[in-house]
Amino acid sequence: MAFRFFPKTFNFFALFEKQVGHAVEAACLFKEIVAGGVITEDAMSRMAAIEHQGDDVAHKIIDQLNKTFITPFDREDIYALAKQLDDITDMVNNILSRLRVYNINTVDKNLVEFSVVIEQSVRAVARAVGGMQNHKDGQTVFEACVEINRLENVGDAMRDHALSELFAGARDPISVIKWKDIYQEAEIVLDVCEDVAHVVDSIMVKQA
Repeated sequence: MAFRFFPKTFNFFALFEKQVGHAVEAACLFKEIVAGGVITEDAMSRMAAIEHQGDDVAHKIIDQLNKTFITPFDREDIYALAKQLDDITDMVNNILSRLRVYNINTVDKNLVEFSVVIEQSVRAVARAVGGMQNHKDGQTVFEACVEINRLENVGDAMRDHALSELFAGARDPISVIKWKDIYQEAEIVLDVCEDVAHVVDSIMVKQA
């Protein structure tokens, strides 16, 4: 009996879209919580559940990567994209955990502004990832990546402005340390979104 070899394929794009969907959920929930100024156990549980779901998808991607013979693009890029998308959700969850540890239960206008920009950036990441499977959506992917880069620059300016206000007006050194940490971590989320954009850009160039 003759056996034929059929290369094993898998639709990674569906998992990437699911993974970035969890990142969007985390960003939306973060904005909701920050606008309310109160971090409850329920809010923490909801964010933790989203973070765990994101981790599960990332693990599935890596598991399939190890099992799949033919991949839609370079294996290194699949791994990098899965890791960076997971980092977005992890970082948002980390900021919320830090707010809880620091016992911060107040509406801070700078953090509210950060949460809005973070949500915008993560939604742009979702558009970029969603357009990867169809090469005809190249313009959509390009525009989304440009928007992510723009928002990262906005985040840099917001961080500098927030820190300037903090150092100029705060009298409590402990409060300064706490908020400096929070603002810097919020800006790092935008850095990670930009890292995703760079990976997506690289993938699209290689596939062109």
